[in-house]
Amino acid sequence: MSIVHAIIGYGGMGSWHHRSLREHVPAIHVKGAWDIREEARQKAAEAGILAYDSLESLLDDPEVQLVTIATPNNFHKDLCIAALRAGKNVICEKPVTLNAQELTEIIDVARETGLLFTVHHNRRLDRDYRIVQEVIASGVLGRPYFLESKVQGSRRSLHGWRGHKLNGGGMLLDWGIHLIDQMMDLIDSPVVAVDAHLLSIYTPEVDDNIKLTLTFENGAVAMLEMATNCLINAPRWHISGTDGTMVVENWECDGRIMRLKPDGEMAWEDDIVYTAAGPTRTMAPRPAHTMEELPLPQVETHWSDYYNNIVDVLEHGAAPMVTHDQLLRVMRVVDLLFESAAEGVGKSCHI
Repeated sequence: MSIVHAIIGYGGMGSWHHRSLREHVPAIHVKGAWDIREEARQKAAEAGILAYDSLESLLDDPEVQLVTIATPNNFHKDLCIAALRAGKNVICEKPVTLNAQELTEIIDVARETGLLFTVHHNRRLDRDYRIVQEVIASGVLGRPYFLESKVQGSRRSLHGWRGHKLNGGGMLLDWGIHLIDQMMDLIDSPVVAVDAHLLSIYTPEVDDNIKLTLTFENGAVAMLEMATNCLINAPRWHISGTDGTMVVENWECDGRIMRLKPDGEMAWEDDIVYTAAGPTRTMAPRPAHTMEELPLPQVETHWSDYYNNIVDVLEHGAAPMVTHDQLLRVMRVVDLLFESAAEGVGKSCHI
């Protein structure tokens, strides 16, 4: 028997959820959607689902067991709480809220009602991220200490409501949430310091080009960049470990691993080495015989696994892929990053 599902907010992401579920997750049946905009409700009807005429009619529908909220960010808290109070299990689009305090209010209601509340952090299922996760877990790089993660576009704008402060727009709350969640999922250690540079170059109300640094208690340092004005992209991932380096060049997951051979001892000459960088021994190329190149692993993954987990949670009592504790950690780091940018200094923490 299918889980009956409804969507609040039938814009770009709301309609994406509908298509993805219809095509890949038959265990969830999308009955309908509600949106404040008439044209969006019409779009839902044309897609073959019920267009609810009000939020109340959706929440009062006794058949609906699960609701996905895909509205602008500033509406998330109130809609999540209303859906939970109406007896619905809730999935919210990211960022779940504008700050950690709002998130705490939702979690309190979820615990009170005993219903599922989680967030659609689908990019934990991206192939590039899963490749990085597998390589680090294998130990081939040794201990990773510098981890660079970059998403760079060139259109110079944030689409629609994402460019407005009132709606919780801006790059930190958009792509930043994804990259922070990935990094905090990847590194099993508390965050002990953050630093943020949030620039508003083409979007006056919100940040549109940003650089973030997260320092972890185990010594790893993550450097995250999101840009809307980059015409020559850097690699999607570049990771330095004590025994090797890996690079993932792009979304197609081109890349490679270079690691030190176990017997690849390198002798140092007494004489200065003359290179294109000038006279230097420190920055001279490492002898090729001390290294070996490895391909990136082949990893199969699909975003529908997020909703397959939701089915397992609701039907079999499985643990949700994205937990309350994980959500709170990420939002507390986001709060500190905004503080860091406003004050122009790094912030210490233990999150």
